[in-house]
Amino acid sequence: MLDTEMTGDVPGRGTLPSASALDAETVSLVRLSGVIAAGTEPQLRDALARAATECRPEWVEEVVLQSYLFAGFPRALNAAREWRRISGRSAPATDEGEDFGNASRWRADGEETCATVYGPFYYRLRHNIRQLHPALDAWMIVEGYGKVLSRPALDLKHRELCIVSACALARQDRQLHSHLYGAIHAGASPAELASALDAIADLLGADASRQYRQLLTRVVNR
Repeated sequence: MLDTEMTGDVPGRGTLPSASALDAETVSLVRLSGVIAAGTEPQLRDALARAATECRPEWVEEVVLQSYLFAGFPRALNAAREWRRISGRSAPATDEGEDFGNASRWRADGEETCATVYGPFYYRLRHNIRQLHPALDAWMIVEGYGKVLSRPALDLKHRELCIVSACALARQDRQLHSHLYGAIHAGASPAELASALDAIADLLGADASRQYRQLLTRVVNR
């Protein structure tokens, strides 16, 4: 979620394939995540309408929820409002995310999830973020990686693919660099990451799409 420079061995070195390695459901989720982060309202409505027909609703709701970490509350709230309208689904009566008595578990889960995403760079990340501010380090672990990204309704690989899309469309290049590695650490293949970028290529534009494909190639071949 927060960046450090990550390098290291990545499986699947070589030229990235262009054919889609993602199923239609995952493509819809990935595109939705990016649109929530940086799209227009018409694009958001279109992405949610597509997700309503192609995706498990529980997965859509998790992508909407996690978007506040990468796009802020205003965009997350707009997405949630549109999702309720388009899907016709009511909000759950309760959710474990509202029980702050779970904070100690969120911390433990967050440490585990963050360590998975950052791999050998985890301790460097924690040091670097704490140097920025100790509150940011605590919030990153408990709030971000624990309370949100460790929720069991959506697996970490799909979450990371969606985060890659959000970072790319929001032009958060340092975060994108980190989460390309993070997605691989969470089990995504280079081909799946290439397909995730392809899923938003029309929204990125030709120059940015080419730039991020090149970044992915450097990550894979480093």
